[in-house]
Amino acid sequence: MEFGTESPAGAVSVPSRISGGLRLSVSTLTILRFGAPRVDRLTAGFAMAFAPLVGLGVGAAAAGVGQVADWWTQSPLVSAVAAIATLAGVTRALHLDGLADTADGLGSNRPADEALQVMKRSDIGPFGVVALILVLALQISALTDTYTIHRGAVAVIVAAMAGRLAVTAACSGPVPAARPEGLGAWVAGSVRIWAAILVGVMVAAVGAALGLLYVDAQTAALAAAGVAFGLAGALVLLRHCIKRFGGITGDVLGALVETGATIALFILALRP
Repeated sequence: MEFGTESPAGAVSVPSRISGGLRLSVSTLTILRFGAPRVDRLTAGFAMAFAPLVGLGVGAAAAGVGQVADWWTQSPLVSAVAAIATLAGVTRALHLDGLADTADGLGSNRPADEALQVMKRSDIGPFGVVALILVLALQISALTDTYTIHRGAVAVIVAAMAGRLAVTAACSGPVPAARPEGLGAWVAGSVRIWAAILVGVMVAAVGAALGLLYVDAQTAALAAAGVAFGLAGALVLLRHCIKRFGGITGDVLGALVETGATIALFILALRP
């Protein structure tokens, strides 16, 4: 995968870009590698638009592991930990790392260029450690509650999609990049606003359908609400990051994933 290289204009057909975008999305957001071709902006846009679809697959894998743990142990806590661990493993903890780096940058209280340098360091600072502990604790707690009311599998899938929908939204419209290089620079503004809206509606519909099919109507409504509130919460963080750093980076996108997913889990943990 040669991310950041430009294909000659007209050299690649739209179907090839769609296929390349899907492969690039999977390769960027998971541990799987599909050898994406040389990438242009259109391909990158398709990749970011496909992010919730990748979330569907990742969430299904985590839900499967969580369900097996639930059958084996009859423990909602063990099931929740197994599902969250699977999400981290399948994604190489990429989004959690982005969350930690973003927290360090936001907490550094330094000018934007210096804060971005803090985020590029390989170590994790105190703000990052606290953010990781709190977010993982919140996710496990909320997901444990969903398993006790028999909607854990649906909650995992919806949260995974909702978190990655935030990536699609963050890469649409006039959202700038914080740096002239890196993932943020390549994907910023690569998704059309109308495409992001369409993807958002589809994610909410899929979440609601899963809730209705596997649990009940209330779960379906909460799934759609989880997508909406998860996206809204992630956009609040996005706005703050743009104000603080001047735009998005790959780390910011990771932080948005974890924020959106956490909020979606809490919505789905609401009791009947």
